[in-house]
Amino acid sequence: MFTVTPIYALAAALITLVLWFRVTSYRGAQSVSIGDNGDPKLLQRIRQHGNCVEWSSFILIMMILAEGMGAPSLYIHISGALLIIGRMAHPFGLKIENAGHPLRYVGNGTNILAALNIMICLGVNILGF
Repeated sequence: MFTVTPIYALAAALITLVLWFRVTSYRGAQSVSIGDNGDPKLLQRIRQHGNCVEWSSFILIMMILAEGMGAPSLYIHISGALLIIGRMAHPFGLKIENAGHPLRYVGNGTNILAALNIMICLGVNILGF
């Protein structure tokens, strides 16, 4: 039974929905159906949402696999917490005019750590250590 990963999957889904709503409401207000129509604000919102979907699905898949293999829940929680911290910080740091925004680094850094943690966890379980 999966008890840890669903907690973080729910949190990631809520963040994803908020970011999706920001894209969709702005599209409606600007009458843009597809693409960004050259609007930097819309492009920024699209990438904030897209980046969340990309990282969340990547890490959550590995988390559910590790949990299914019986990995210690502490390691699943570590990756899940890092994922959520990153997904909460990253949209505020993903700025067109500032590629070096600190929250962008927090978002990317925590998600890289989450991925590395869960990849090591998977590797240890696969190799039977």
